[in-house]
Parts: sequence; C-alpha cells; structure tokens
Amino acid sequence: MNLISEGQKVNQSQAALLDKLKIRPFEYKMHVKRVLDNGKIYPPSVLNIKSDDILASFKNAGTNLTALSLGSGYIVPSAAPHLIFNAFKNLACVSFAVDYSFPLAERLKGSGAPVASAAATTATAAKVETKEEKKKEEEPEEEVEMGDFFGDGY
Repeated sequence: MNLISEGQKVNQSQAALLDKLKIRPFEYKMHVKRVLDNGKIYPPSVLNIKSDDILASFKNAGTNLTALSLGSGYIVPSAAPHLIFNAFKNLACVSFAVDYSFPLAERLKGSGAPVASAAATTATAAKVETKEEKKKEEEPEEEVEMGDFFGDGY
C-alpha cells in the first residue's frame, strides 16, 4: 500500500503510522539556491568547480597571454618557442630563395614539406620580380622640375 509519495506533505497520523512501522522515509538535505560571499551572490554551480576546470582556465589564460604577446611585440617567456620557430621558418625560406643553405634547411628541402614548397614558390616569384625590377631600372626616368616649391628659390 502506498502511504505517501515524494513531494507530498505528510500529516501527523501518517507520520505516527510510519514511526510505528519503523519506516524512516524522510530525508533532510539543504538545497542551495544562491551563495553569498563577501557581499556578492553567486549561483550554486560555483560550488561544483573541479581542479580540471581551474587548470583549463589557466591554460586558456596562458594561450591568450601568448597570443597577446605575439601580436603586440612585447615578449613574454611563453612566446619564446613561437618566436624561435618563426625565425627558423624565415631562415629556411631565405635559404630556399638564395644559394645559401644550412643542414636543417637541406633536410627540410628533401622532405617535401609544405614550408619548402611554399618557399620555393616564393623564391621563383621573387626571381620574377627582380627581373621585372631590372627592366624598370634600365628604362631612364624623366626628370621633373618642381620649381620653387618652398617659395624661397632653393
């Protein structure tokens, strides 16, 4: 026989009957609706923060700090590996474009990596541009007199 159900208020006679049967269906617990801390009110989900959440928050802040450092040019220790790798990529691209090389760039050339192919494309484009610049240099430029620009004859 079902005497009470969850959420239903128990009257005095039902409580007495359950007590005589030594049935203790009552559970008392506190349901937190809001947390008050130093005059600020927070939702109860604040109490469920795990160490993984804190680590993820610090990792996200570190990523943002590194990105901000790389964007602004103000160097912080976390940006150093990125700067060194970018410097290596620039050196490798320059070595592909000119006749100078170093051992790591040779290994990169032989691997067929995207950096090597992009650098080779950049190198051929640079050679084409230099040929066009040489042609422009061969053509004489016309001299144009500006006249008395400042008005004092100089």
